[in-house]
Amino acid sequence: MTKAKVAILRTKPETVLEDYRKLCQLAGMEKALDKSTKTILKDNITWHNVYPGVNTTPWQLEGTILALKDAGHNDLVAVHNRTVVTIAEKGEEDLKFKPIYKKFAIPVLYNFKEEDMKWIEYQPKFKTLALHKIFPKGIRIPDYFMGKNIVHLPTIKTHSYTTYTGALKNAFGGLLNYHRHYTHTWIHETLVDLLAIGREIHSGMFATMDGTTAGSGPGPRTVIPHDKNIILASADQVAIDAVAAKLMGFDWRKLPCIALSHEHKLGVGDPTEIELVGDVDAANENWNFKVGVNLATGAGRVFWHDTPLKYLQKLFFHTPLVNLFIFASETYHDKLWYRFNGPKIVNKWLSESEWGKLFANCPK
Repeated sequence: MTKAKVAILRTKPETVLEDYRKLCQLAGMEKALDKSTKTILKDNITWHNVYPGVNTTPWQLEGTILALKDAGHNDLVAVHNRTVVTIAEKGEEDLKFKPIYKKFAIPVLYNFKEEDMKWIEYQPKFKTLALHKIFPKGIRIPDYFMGKNIVHLPTIKTHSYTTYTGALKNAFGGLLNYHRHYTHTWIHETLVDLLAIGREIHSGMFATMDGTTAGSGPGPRTVIPHDKNIILASADQVAIDAVAAKLMGFDWRKLPCIALSHEHKLGVGDPTEIELVGDVDAANENWNFKVGVNLATGAGRVFWHDTPLKYLQKLFFHTPLVNLFIFASETYHDKLWYRFNGPKIVNKWLSESEWGKLFANCPK
């Protein structure tokens, strides 16, 4: 397999926008995307609340847009998705995306609004590993994504179900809307299937990943934030995830979504086959991040992974009983955890971290 290229740079608030422009140029953005078609910006709103390390940052969004324009990609659109515990419209407002969209006249669409796009049945050319079993009546994707470029904007953080989360997981919300919680037991295989579908339907794919503040612990929401001053970019969704995972201290061979993607030649997961450009010495860092669980993710793991209770998941998650779990997760994360823990962590970040201060000064 041909070597993949991943760009990595150390950055600081004073230069971050220019650094993103340089990063994307180094990573080959111009060649990765088709200038003749529209480009979807797939932001990552993991939590609609302000919380360091878990959401696309305003400087990541603006820097990526500037890089796209530098490369001649001017027809841009943002697409948001909704999860059972995330409100896209609130995130767009509170995370300070709106002023950036307005500044660059970028329209915003929602994959859960019928007036913006419809969900159509799609038969992948790739022999799917899991989706055909999970959705025997047919796999559905948004029609709007067909034939367009896509740029994913995840952050570097851990995840209680997948160990890490990055570009591969960022496609999850965009391409899989209908009952996507059905897939959690087979989440790694699902991410491989979605990568294959993305490669089939998109005219080009690219990702930037923000590690200015990265997250360790019971992710993807209730992480411990760490300022790491690192940004990544690549046209290879697997390679950028492999580099980010290595930074966090994980072995790519033990991350099934990366290993399986590499095995099926959907991208490069082996770091020895990845060409690093930029501040290449930064890739030797090991942050020794740990994966944890909170009350909500711990309960999810009981039902979705290797315990006897996972065989009851159809009863709980394929019937109206799922609403009890949605209510419990929302109550725990927003009403309890964030209410009692969030302000202390967020305020410390805003007052002590240079990235927090930058966020505080971003226009609303």
